[in-house]
Amino acid sequence: MSRLFIFAIGGTGSRVVKSLAMLLAAGVEIKAREIIPIIIDPDSTNGDMQRTVDILKHYRRVHNKIGFEKNNFFKTKISTLRSLTENLGAGSELSEVFRYSIDGSKEGRFREFIDYSGLDNTNRALIDLLYSNANLNLKLDEGFKGNPNIGSVVLNKFKDSDEFKNFASNFGQDDRIFIISSIFGGTGAAGFPLMLKNLRNADADSVANSDFLRNARIGALSVLPYFGVAPQKGGVIDKDTFTSKTKAALSYYKRNIVDNRSLNALYYLGDDVSQNYEYSEGQTSQKNKAHLIEMIGATSIIDFMNISDGDMENNGGKASSPIFREYGIKDAHNSLNFKHLSSRSFNQLFEPLTQYAYFNLYLKQQFEASLNEQPWSTRGNVKIDREFRNNSQFYNDSLVRFNNYFWEWLAEMSGNMRALQLFDQNVSENTLDKFVIGVEQKKSFWRIGKSWSYGFFDEKLNKAERSIGDTTVETKLMYMFYQATKAIMEEKFSDIV
Repeated sequence: MSRLFIFAIGGTGSRVVKSLAMLLAAGVEIKAREIIPIIIDPDSTNGDMQRTVDILKHYRRVHNKIGFEKNNFFKTKISTLRSLTENLGAGSELSEVFRYSIDGSKEGRFREFIDYSGLDNTNRALIDLLYSNANLNLKLDEGFKGNPNIGSVVLNKFKDSDEFKNFASNFGQDDRIFIISSIFGGTGAAGFPLMLKNLRNADADSVANSDFLRNARIGALSVLPYFGVAPQKGGVIDKDTFTSKTKAALSYYKRNIVDNRSLNALYYLGDDVSQNYEYSEGQTSQKNKAHLIEMIGATSIIDFMNISDGDMENNGGKASSPIFREYGIKDAHNSLNFKHLSSRSFNQLFEPLTQYAYFNLYLKQQFEASLNEQPWSTRGNVKIDREFRNNSQFYNDSLVRFNNYFWEWLAEMSGNMRALQLFDQNVSENTLDKFVIGVEQKKSFWRIGKSWSYGFFDEKLNKAERSIGDTTVETKLMYMFYQATKAIMEEKFSDIV
């Protein structure tokens, strides 16, 4: 399998990557041996971006501590750019993170970025025609605030960065690229065509592996409007401009991307049923609730990796047979569950997400009570007991924190518009059979009229524990819960999975 480099541009790019991390943690399969997310956002304190970076950090820590024989949780490897390159040297500025900045955008305003004061009168007059005074005074470390005309100038410098050069030097002939961006804002709308241009026109004199990049298999997700922004007097972001910006960008993409056959696969996604988010121009206050569209966007990345090499051939940097895809749901309700998704999505997502949700539910409601009481906790040389629960850095600082994000992700999608309500997070032991929303559990003959309890869950954990050989406590924990939740799925949903 090939490696996949993901360029996630702007806030929407970060949120789609967040959803992808959740799907991969649950064990959703993707045909990639390694994924390298590269988040590009000039808004250095953007709340959406910071949350995604933290999620990816905890994902890596869990993945790096466990094994994957008979366990699919966290199976796919996620790496940083720096981790791909050994011996970068102490002086290297390439950090062990997922978000990368643009030179000159960390501080100052757009006028300083373009050296407005140093221009001669003729060029200054031209700039005054192209940009308003508000544009020129825009603080770049707060993002482009819906101005792709500014974003296109600033983001074009990414090709000269250490990050881009490191990416190019590590890119292999069989590797793939996927670009995520929105089309109705500033950062994504500007960054997507620029990134694609820099890849397809990679200069052999300045970019390593330029031929590999020019002929790489490249997919992209272009996200159309799917949320609104509450109006604010004097605000620079106006949701009433989203449609006109989208139309203008689509027209540009048609001429410069579609007609040029620059992409092997392009995915379009959007929704006219939406909710107004609280007004924010970026920074820490921009922390949008997770959305159904972002989760579906993550599945487009999985779909792209399922397309065979033969169906994405290139000739001279041009796609031989470009692929264009949209997404449709079965029923257009304002509140959706698993059954409303397409059959392919149901088959892809239902079992792994439900397994991981059961895992989360047990840890939140029952784990503490069963420690030191059940055979799975006390048996063998490697014990998952209260000492582990209280002192394990893996459990408390990595797994629990990631799981809290997972729980938050589900709750935010459930409360958004259009809502995706997959699980009832308020169930108790007496209502466990109602945990999965919209999907009826199979009724066992000896349990007619009874709800199954955590004792049933412990039975599955005890059985799974007996089949574990010598291993680490971290691997034992994940193996045991993966196998137990799989057994629960096979019994409770045997007619589906």
